[in-house]
Amino acid sequence: MINTEIPKHYTASPSSFSGTPHLTINREVTQDLDSSNAFEGPEKLLEVWFSPSAGSLPGQTSVNGLKAVSAEIWKDMLDLVNCQVLSIVESEHVDAYLLSESSMFVFPHKLILKTCGTTTLLCGLPKILEIAGTIAGFPHTVGDPHNGVATAATPYRVFYSRKNFLFPDRQRGPHRSWRDEVKTLDKLFLGGSAYMIGKMNGEHWYLYLTEPNTILTPPATPDRADTETKMLDLPASQADMLCRGMESLPADDETLEVLMTDLEEENAKQFYLDHASAVAEGRFFQRAHRARKDAQQALSTIKESDAEHSALYTPNQDAYDIFSNTSSENGEYSSSDEDEPFPEELTTEGHALGTVVSEASGLSDLYPTQKYPDARVDAYLFTPCGFSANGVIPAPEGHSMTHYFTVHVTPEPNCSYASFETNVPCRQTGKETAEVVEQVVNIFKPGRFSVTLFETKPVDTPPSPQAEANGAQKPHRVTSKGSNIENIRGYRRVDRIVHDLEGYDLVFRYYERWDFKGGAPRIGELC
Repeated sequence: MINTEIPKHYTASPSSFSGTPHLTINREVTQDLDSSNAFEGPEKLLEVWFSPSAGSLPGQTSVNGLKAVSAEIWKDMLDLVNCQVLSIVESEHVDAYLLSESSMFVFPHKLILKTCGTTTLLCGLPKILEIAGTIAGFPHTVGDPHNGVATAATPYRVFYSRKNFLFPDRQRGPHRSWRDEVKTLDKLFLGGSAYMIGKMNGEHWYLYLTEPNTILTPPATPDRADTETKMLDLPASQADMLCRGMESLPADDETLEVLMTDLEEENAKQFYLDHASAVAEGRFFQRAHRARKDAQQALSTIKESDAEHSALYTPNQDAYDIFSNTSSENGEYSSSDEDEPFPEELTTEGHALGTVVSEASGLSDLYPTQKYPDARVDAYLFTPCGFSANGVIPAPEGHSMTHYFTVHVTPEPNCSYASFETNVPCRQTGKETAEVVEQVVNIFKPGRFSVTLFETKPVDTPPSPQAEANGAQKPHRVTSKGSNIENIRGYRRVDRIVHDLEGYDLVFRYYERWDFKGGAPRIGELC
């Protein structure tokens, strides 16, 4: 019998886990899920920090912070966003929620919510603030229900970003325009800053962020001027600091995001259900054939070794093939074999085919189990196409930290899009940022893509004794990782922006494939 189980570092069913992380699959939501309406691939990305790190939670906060909040409560919040939970991978440091439209990651001190399509992500933000205060125990202001004022935790910092929409006219609620999104955020937070990064008439990226120790907007505040969106098109040498006095941030806090459009059509077929099922079927019967051959060889070896000690064995007697009723005359395995039926879960959408795609596409090799033995990947393939995956990556060598990656794919030619995001530090992987980007790009083969890299500012180091002897006065600045992604093989860099933000360096780069002939980019949303 062939072992058809998905390897334990992937997710086919809850039974594939014997320990942590733990997987929960929402079977009801996964019924009749159809990705054909998920036309808007570019996601809205919200990151809300309630303290600088998991190790600096306020005293009154629950021991596990936001992780103390039950999945049922988060599901109620996600109803406001118009998406549902497919499955959950729970681990010591982060819980990864795979959603019907993208992903959510819950750490003790922060929450990351990423949704695509026509979801109303910002509609869930007030509820997130309320949950963080009333259930997780973060410092909060008490609401006044009679005056329509909700209880809200005071966040440490808030980040909201997205690529320009392809179909902005189909968005709902506060997401009909960037201006509306900024107004929504300004109603909640004082002193937020809004930016547009890239070309106004080309591919661009929006960012809204608050300063450390964010202040909530008082409910009685009179109407005030909207936050002005600033155009970040200056080189790093000309970019000014937004403000000073930043509290310390955890080392190696970096987030890499690769946003890809115009996927190569033939390559994108691997993210269609029919194609993935065919791949699974071929592999399944290959393994069955190999198992039969191995069993025949083992049986033959046993008989030969026992020939001299068994009177029942005749050397010239034809060997009995225990699989003779399932094999063809030429010995090749037939897919019509009845004692090894093709599993139904490999013909329908779900986690089993999601795992097949993870392996066949090369996504499982981004953070291989040889280096990350405790890594877990939760993948899902939709009907008739579309793919999502969350990865929970515990740091190797006993480090008490867990990181994540997430991938989402809309493969239809008229709106093809794929995204990859991770906070796994490059120092931990042993790879340069450019190597990670190249590996991702080689999987999806986009005609165009942009890269954003947020990283804590490199530490200034004092000059060496020799430099001091030569009269050096200024400290030496460690090179930013973003400087290592200038050249990506097979692509030309079209745009480059580096900006100095409060406590972070932000790198934005936009690339096009050298041989790409797809015409002008599909902008959709103009400024």
